[in-house]
Amino acid sequence: MTGYTREELLAAHEQLVDNEANLLTDGGKEPPVVVKIGGAKAVDPKGAVSDVAHLVANGTDVVVVHGGSTAVDETLEELGEEPTYVESPSGVSGRFTDERTMEVFSMVMPGKLNTDLTALFREAGVDALGLSGVDGGLLTGPRKSAVRVVEDGKKKIKRGDHSGKITSVNATLLEALLDGGYTPIVTVPMLADDGVPVNADADRAAAAVAGALGAKLVVLTDVKGVYADPDDESTLIETADTPEGFSALESAAEGFMTKKVMAAKEALDGGAAEVVVSDANLNDPIVTALNDGGTHVTPGALVETEGAEQ
Repeated sequence: MTGYTREELLAAHEQLVDNEANLLTDGGKEPPVVVKIGGAKAVDPKGAVSDVAHLVANGTDVVVVHGGSTAVDETLEELGEEPTYVESPSGVSGRFTDERTMEVFSMVMPGKLNTDLTALFREAGVDALGLSGVDGGLLTGPRKSAVRVVEDGKKKIKRGDHSGKITSVNATLLEALLDGGYTPIVTVPMLADDGVPVNADADRAAAAVAGALGAKLVVLTDVKGVYADPDDESTLIETADTPEGFSALESAAEGFMTKKVMAAKEALDGGAAEVVVSDANLNDPIVTALNDGGTHVTPGALVETEGAEQ
């Protein structure tokens, strides 16, 4: 990623100050922005840090949620242990978090990664405050001690998992921090209903936060968005604003992108204003996403689905 020069930073800041259309609609303040920063090595957070600094300086409330699976895997390997991934019956791959992995997870995510990222934001002039989902009961829900998996073509129950499903977000805590001028930097673990910290998917954590705040969710990753052909970036799906469009989006998503599309649905179901999946490795990734970059998914994409459920 090419970094900003000082002159470019100043120019971008002045542009945001002058461009009230980016911040206001109908005479009122825009919804908050929840930014999910991926944990893959290919995702450089520097552009996002600069963008958050500009947005916050100009009155936009921002909550950052970050991942870090790559760092967890590397730490496990340094300790002589292999990370375990499993496939669900629906074909979605995910981490299996046993007790030892959970210990490493808690050390790496809220310990090193959240601290380092919070420091990076503070260096950029953002009054950042690091939180895990355990703090203040921020992210809570039921624990999944066993998961259904497919091994060697057979469906099995795998026990000993330390993960959970986020069903509640302490939005009051986040709103109090935002009202106080802080920018929350959030990571999992979440707090399970038995009082134990457990793992949760960071994309879906960001979705839960965005839904609870009625926010715009920007999911930053290492590609431009969702591609109709996963191997061809020229096939970027720019918008999904109808049920048919969302169905096409689900069909196109493969691998890691599957969870991001699932997260988009969960965010909109929860009350998010919009979801954008976009490229992290730009000088201005968030502003680009909030304008016309990436893949935009609107509440209209789920209208028929919601009607059918009622």
